[in-house]
Amino acid sequence: MYHELTYREIARRTRRRIAVAVACIILCAALVALALVSANISERPAVASVNAAVMQCAAVEGSYPSSLQHLEQYYGLTINHDRYLVKYEWFADNVPPTVTVSLR
Repeated sequence: MYHELTYREIARRTRRRIAVAVACIILCAALVALALVSANISERPAVASVNAAVMQCAAVEGSYPSSLQHLEQYYGLTINHDRYLVKYEWFADNVPPTVTVSLR
């Protein structure tokens, strides 16, 4: 009888430890997901403003700008280069550029 109680207690403690470990893993995964989502949300306005300047330039000049500096110089685009890293890939005058913004 003594061994049964000991085994039951060991099994109960093991289940509790597993439950706590699973809860910790779920909490950590939720925190990582929240950090990724919040970083993505803060990058959206920057991408939208660059794309708006690209479309304005295309409407005015009839072609897509070949550089980000052209948008900053002539179309009033301001980017906080200390906070954001903007990757601007231009292919041709008639193809929209690919814009990627990420936090530094």
